[in-house]
Amino acid sequence: MNSDPFTSAIHGDLFSTPEMRRLLDDGNRVAAMVAVEAALARAEGSAGVIPINAAGAIAQAAKRFQPDLAAIGAGSAAAGVPVPALVAQLRAAVGGEVAAWVHWGATSQDIVDTALVLVLRDAIAILDRRLGEVADRLAVLARAHRGTVMLARTRLQQAAPTIFGLKLAGWRAPLVRHRRRLAEMSPRLLQVQFGGAAGTLAPLGDKGIAVTEALAGELGLAAPPLPWHTQRDALAEFAGWLSLVTASLGKIGLDVGLMAQSEIGELRETGDASRGGSSTLPQKANPVSSEMLVTLARHNAGAIATMHHAMLHENERSGMAWSLEWLTLPGMLMATDAALFHAQRIADELVVDEDRMAANIEASGGMALAEAASFALAAHMPRGEAQALVKAAVGAALASGRDLIDVLAERSDAAIDWAALRQPENYTGVAGAFVDRALDEA
Repeated sequence: MNSDPFTSAIHGDLFSTPEMRRLLDDGNRVAAMVAVEAALARAEGSAGVIPINAAGAIAQAAKRFQPDLAAIGAGSAAAGVPVPALVAQLRAAVGGEVAAWVHWGATSQDIVDTALVLVLRDAIAILDRRLGEVADRLAVLARAHRGTVMLARTRLQQAAPTIFGLKLAGWRAPLVRHRRRLAEMSPRLLQVQFGGAAGTLAPLGDKGIAVTEALAGELGLAAPPLPWHTQRDALAEFAGWLSLVTASLGKIGLDVGLMAQSEIGELRETGDASRGGSSTLPQKANPVSSEMLVTLARHNAGAIATMHHAMLHENERSGMAWSLEWLTLPGMLMATDAALFHAQRIADELVVDEDRMAANIEASGGMALAEAASFALAAHMPRGEAQALVKAAVGAALASGRDLIDVLAERSDAAIDWAALRQPENYTGVAGAFVDRALDEA
């Protein structure tokens, strides 16, 4: 077992993607911290808090700065946070008397939190793009299968006819809403953090707000009304969004996995025979991506509880709750990105067996049309009598192995077009219209 399954070489891209791993690796996160330090120097220089020549020297040194990650790690073990060791290295790179102006008035959490926001901004762009790609592909499939009749299954049992396009539209609809949620919450999340040691910016005198706004401008972030050192609701909200996304994708994984079971055989994840193979059973094609969607959804569902625990910051700043986020949020990000990767693969390569869908309805022996028969009969007799007639016919059909519609036709003289009733496509209600509405609305 690897200490970090998300970045383990032997797990490949099961739990994360190369793009998100690069975004969250040590080098990129430290580069974001350095970018914050340089932006802070420029902001303080423009506000007259530090000498303008010092601001320029710090910004120039930051451009060519090559951090010693091992030394930063050793510093983190000593200080509980990487910033003191990083600042020491950056000051050495700046050199001379102006080096003292590096990190002026800031606290470690300002740098770490603002750097996190910069990384999250890039992560959001990746996730939003992937969500759009999956949603677009599902829309194409939903249109293509607007007339593909299949069995609806409720509580793991055969229910009544539906259309596969409606299931696809149902998979897609939450993803569209998640994109809207992301756009709506992003302004609350993408805010600079700058409060100094106690959240007052006392070292900056009366220029704290001006520097905060200038820092935000330098980084292309919003300036909050006050520091959010202990206000972690935006991060918890984002983590909740990550869990919502993986839950919606996990539902797709569950459905595909169930419909791909050998006994049902209505779907296959892919036509690529090399994927999902067993080490000993040559006939198997395991639904790997579907399984991963469920696994990653369950991981994030558990992790969100930890992010809620991490909201409990004592007094003005916390080390306990803050570092709990470091253990949790990166994994949630990688899990969500990986889930979108697997969902995209399924959406791109899904094999739909329409003949098997039709055959499964036929194999129900008319049972899939029991509700249709009940309502057809209810037009000619009290509904209670119609339901009792159909229920008795179901028992007789099961006992004899005969088709339910044949049994009903013998037991009722109601003027019903039994031939039309046998056609499952005649009992899909407004499923097609629902598909159209869902796709048009989005």
